[in-house]
Amino acid sequence: MPKPLIGVTTYLDQASWGVWQLPAALLPAAYPALVQRAGGLAVMLPPDPDPASARAAVSRLDGLIVAGGADVDPVRYGADRDPRTGPAAPERDTWELALIHAALATDTPLLGICRGMQLLNVALGGTLQQHLDGHTGGAGVLGTHRVKPVPGTRYAAIVPEETGVPTYHHQAVDRLAGPLVASAYAEDGTVEAVETAEGSDGWVLGVQWHPEMGQDLRVTRALVAAAS
Repeated sequence: MPKPLIGVTTYLDQASWGVWQLPAALLPAAYPALVQRAGGLAVMLPPDPDPASARAAVSRLDGLIVAGGADVDPVRYGADRDPRTGPAAPERDTWELALIHAALATDTPLLGICRGMQLLNVALGGTLQQHLDGHTGGAGVLGTHRVKPVPGTRYAAIVPEETGVPTYHHQAVDRLAGPLVASAYAEDGTVEAVETAEGSDGWVLGVQWHPEMGQDLRVTRALVAAAS
């Protein structure tokens, strides 16, 4: 059986390599490596200036990962900007929202990681808390904390026990979107995983931490299995 093709969204940023300093479509290598270790084929999805192309892109995929990155623009969920919110990435917001809606419309298995989980919540009508402390290890340093699954959820079926996870975020779910349920929490009550409610079509999961920076492949293997 062919390995399922998993699309992973990318950054647009200035980068340097060799003698070049140019705008680039970037993705930390840990993301495609995560897909590959879990048994899938990884393909990068840089922002497309035409969000209508999202449906065509998703139609060629077996599964989708919306990767971590910049803070979601608060205008997307009707909030004023907190001064601690980072610079907007409008091209990513527009493209990734279109990809999320396309995946949901076609029941394409979808995993949101960190920003990707937050954007999933926003796409379905939720809001974000624009700043919280204690979920990083410092600037540019991953933290670790415990995550407890909610019994009876998809996430709990994949990872039934409380685990330590690699984490780096200063924003989180505030109002949970109506179509979603929380499926894991941190010790301080932060929503750490979300998924579509029981009875919904498709495989949809968001995790607030960074599985690509850890060794636990269970979530990504579940995505790959759903995409097979």
